[in-house]
Amino acid sequence: MKKNLVTAVWFTLVTTVIFGLIYPLVITGVSQLLFPGRASGQLIERNGKLVGSRIIGQNFTGLGYFHSRPSAAGAGYDSTSSGGSFLGPTNKTLIDRVNGDVQKLRTENPSQPAPIDLVTSSGSGLDPDISPAAAEFQAPRVAQERHMNPGEVGRLVQKHTRGRQFGFLGEPRVNVLELNLDLDTVHPLR
Repeated sequence: MKKNLVTAVWFTLVTTVIFGLIYPLVITGVSQLLFPGRASGQLIERNGKLVGSRIIGQNFTGLGYFHSRPSAAGAGYDSTSSGGSFLGPTNKTLIDRVNGDVQKLRTENPSQPAPIDLVTSSGSGLDPDISPAAAEFQAPRVAQERHMNPGEVGRLVQKHTRGRQFGFLGEPRVNVLELNLDLDTVHPLR
């Protein structure tokens, strides 16, 4: 029995060192060499200042900015608390929140139905992208607030619309942070 216990303890220590220390360090080192931007979180800097990540959603509330999907991660877009709300489709809290969001969006663009991704959160709560329909829905508000031609805002949305990955995976999408940064470059808020 003592021999089995010693073997189990050694096995635990060796596998912990191999898979808990050596393997992560090797994989991190290789990824930093081969894909340095991606391995570091696809961070975006402007004028030497970190402004965000291409792969983590952010909360934009200003009327002159495109807004991200709602987030159920912590207090909102908290990467240390990633996760959905786990509220089912018949949950009163979820229904009330979605109905409230739909009412707010109707005041913004009364002639259009609210895109589903502007009233529902993603599974992680950190989704950086919205659908092209959600961007187009918000374009009139952004154009009005920035005193821009709606066609110019539409062209920026088109410029930032990415198709399906490899032509068949996922759905077309627009990265909200990149779009808003481009807006600030092309036509800053006054």
